[in-house]
Amino acid sequence: MKQINTRPSFSKAVLIITMMILFLIVNLASGELNYHHPDNAGNDELKKDSVESVNAFMQVYKVLMSPRCMNCHPSGDIPLQGDDSHIHTMEPKRGTDGKGLYAMKCMNCHQSANVPGAHTPPGNPNWHMPPADMKMIFEGRTPRQLARQLVDPNQNGHKDTKALLEHAHDGLVLAAWDPGEGRSLPPMSHEDFAKAWNRWINLGAFAPPADAK
Repeated sequence: MKQINTRPSFSKAVLIITMMILFLIVNLASGELNYHHPDNAGNDELKKDSVESVNAFMQVYKVLMSPRCMNCHPSGDIPLQGDDSHIHTMEPKRGTDGKGLYAMKCMNCHQSANVPGAHTPPGNPNWHMPPADMKMIFEGRTPRQLARQLVDPNQNGHKDTKALLEHAHDGLVLAAWDPGEGRSLPPMSHEDFAKAWNRWINLGAFAPPADAK
């Protein structure tokens, strides 16, 4: 019986695999194959910089601690109200889903848009506090505590870096810059806030030192 020679086919397979490996090595070396890890979302060209990242967060912190943000992120289960961040007059409770408890639902007063007139209820289609199992407290947090909380998936609503970057443009976040008549705006424009937010995260999301104010 004539023996079938499989050697040429084997050699061809080895040659093809070798060429593929060389192709990958060349392209990786030249930077033509770009793997975008979620932790680098937004700007892969930026390098980690703890000083600039912290500086950016300190700008972010001023906004998050303003009444427009902190009032819905209190230490307790009742939202705060007004530019002086007093306890909400109606004393609504957070509830399991953050949308109120029993008949005291947020959307009973907070409609899908701002109610006309000074100091009337501001509105948004998704008006709510953070849920009971993920309270995301801002009130009383130091810059370091808040920065570490914001990047912890077990405290930030299970958000990865990409989701955090996108959150700066969430509809309820944007509502802080459209609070209705008689209310102060956050201490910087949303555009500047988003830039500082992105810069903080893309440069490494570093937390400020414990004594930062």
